[in-house]
Amino acid sequence: MFKGSLVALLTPFTAAGKVDEKAYQAFVAWQIEQGTHGLIPCGTTGESPTLSHDEHNRVVELCIEVARGKRPVIAGTGSNSTQEAIELTRHAKKAGADAALVVTPYYNRPTQEGLYLHYKAIHDAVELPIVIYTVPGRTSVDMTPETMGRLAKLPNIVGVKDSTNDLGRPFKTRRACGDKFAQLSGEDGTALAFLAQGGHGCISVTANVAPRQLADMHEAWARGDVKKAQAINERLMPLHEALFVETSPAPVKFAASLLAKARPDCRLPLAPVMDTTKERVTTAMRGAGLIN
Repeated sequence: MFKGSLVALLTPFTAAGKVDEKAYQAFVAWQIEQGTHGLIPCGTTGESPTLSHDEHNRVVELCIEVARGKRPVIAGTGSNSTQEAIELTRHAKKAGADAALVVTPYYNRPTQEGLYLHYKAIHDAVELPIVIYTVPGRTSVDMTPETMGRLAKLPNIVGVKDSTNDLGRPFKTRRACGDKFAQLSGEDGTALAFLAQGGHGCISVTANVAPRQLADMHEAWARGDVKKAQAINERLMPLHEALFVETSPAPVKFAASLLAKARPDCRLPLAPVMDTTKERVTTAMRGAGLIN
């Protein structure tokens, strides 16, 4: 089962707008060194919607090259085209990923039956563990616990990244899917509360810039040191909030630039963050003890 602090990796770009392969692999290595428990390339934070297919596949390969045998890699392979998602998942398996993170199809707005058939088709086409990613704020569709329970009966549907921010959901999901179904929060600000409701970990944006702190928080929770986990969570809360005052990943890429880990640039249509956002992120980074 996947658990702990997993990072939704950002994708660094060069000044010319290309994927910065050297910076990316150095960033993955730093995440491992800092104690992050799992790595997710090519998710929303990795700007998958604006990566070409060749770039997408290459980024997955770059991550696996560094992480193989050290940390699990859950490659983002979702699409609103079922066939495209199958092809990306096939590549992830060939590259050596430990699992695929498959977002609910955006824009199409499928019914619950459509969602079931979409995931079943990917499951049946590629023998690789699949983590469902439900994020209604991005996709305009939510998978119900009942539909998830149907999918959990398939042997390679192993978990969910839950970005509903519904803290009643972990109980409902556990009831529908069982205790072995990995429940990973997709919301940094409520990740600790998600654990308290029966979750197993978080696929985090903030872990891009605070990997050691978030690994420590999850480890503290796992050994029953609730006070330490709460203290870390409280210290990071202003940063969790600051990283979402504009559309992610623009704020977290700016935050990473303060650590000299990546340029702040995102691809259009995401714009550079405003000066007020820069100030808020910088203040939050200082408050978290990440910069002087």
